[in-house]
Amino acid sequence: MPVINRIAEFADEVAEWRRDFHTHPELGYDLPRTSGKVAELLRSFGVDELQTGIAQTGMVAVINGRGPGPTIGLRADMDALPINERTGVAYASQNAGRMHACGHDGHTAMLLGAAKYLAETRNFDGKAVLIFQPAEEGGAGGKAMVEAGVMDTFGVEQVFGLHNMPGQAAGSIALRAGPLMAASDKFEIVIEGKGGHAAWPQNTIDPVMISAQLIMALHTIVSRDVDPIRSAVLSVTMLQGGEAFNIIPRSVKLTGTVRSLNEEVRDLVEVQLHTVTKGIVEAFGGTADINYHRGYPVTENAEAQAAYAVGVAEQVAGPDRVDANVDPKMGGEDFSYMLRARPGAYAFLGNGDSGELHSDTYNFNDEIIPVGVSYLVKLVENASRG
Repeated sequence: MPVINRIAEFADEVAEWRRDFHTHPELGYDLPRTSGKVAELLRSFGVDELQTGIAQTGMVAVINGRGPGPTIGLRADMDALPINERTGVAYASQNAGRMHACGHDGHTAMLLGAAKYLAETRNFDGKAVLIFQPAEEGGAGGKAMVEAGVMDTFGVEQVFGLHNMPGQAAGSIALRAGPLMAASDKFEIVIEGKGGHAAWPQNTIDPVMISAQLIMALHTIVSRDVDPIRSAVLSVTMLQGGEAFNIIPRSVKLTGTVRSLNEEVRDLVEVQLHTVTKGIVEAFGGTADINYHRGYPVTENAEAQAAYAVGVAEQVAGPDRVDANVDPKMGGEDFSYMLRARPGAYAFLGNGDSGELHSDTYNFNDEIIPVGVSYLVKLVENASRG
């Protein structure tokens, strides 16, 4: 079965919701307008239960099927990014410095479309639990929703989600069992030396020179300490220090990120970052203050749920438009917390030839809405049929 006919009929309405969210983006947990509109629409669909105010602006809607059966969770993220939009579309952001540059407007609209259809048809057994979360973009809203008890309170047995993917054929679906997206960690290193006149470096402990040595050394951790068969990325992304061309500063700060697809590799890189930093900095007479922050864990799909999701995807998009063993991506995703709480699967929905995620020219492709909504619906309907 391809895209569900009824969903194709109201796809333009879903696109209108999406464009409204796009015009009025909000950040983090501060989503009063977005969450208000989502709740208003859910009530209009006639969902059986709606609990708002979870993790500040998150909410959960429950739609009951015809009788007893599995309880399937579906999740969408609602927050935008602190970016000035440059798409030029008629519905561009009206909130300066805020933009739906990752497609959460589309994710939210598609889950609303699934809610509309499921509440209208009730063509399934069990329950559909629709999770609308805030603060995916760095705020760990997924973790906050889990800690608020949504999995236990609503009896979620399996949980599924999706994310649009630029550069992937529009409407195609890709996923894999096991690690799909990386753990996302952050580090800050402050190197303390001894400042002084740039003409007399012998009287200083130069943190700029030390930082240059350290940056090169840190990038050898992945190439020389991590098994080449396993994946990791370490990137130093910011270097801050100094105030004048003729002064050697007293301190320099380095900031960066570590991405990994395996907890053992994650542990190894963290340990080696401390070891290498201490060795390099102390060798030149300086000291280092290291702050290593563990962010989102690995987004890891359960074997059974990934296989199930592949079957649903093939039914909706067609077997030739489903990649069941896509390469993992090194971006992070807080749906990982939900997958730690319950077995489930995350998938990529192709956005076609569009701007990159987190870029000021990105735009969600409304043409993929019928596929995304149909996929979410069939995850619920097919589960009740064993």
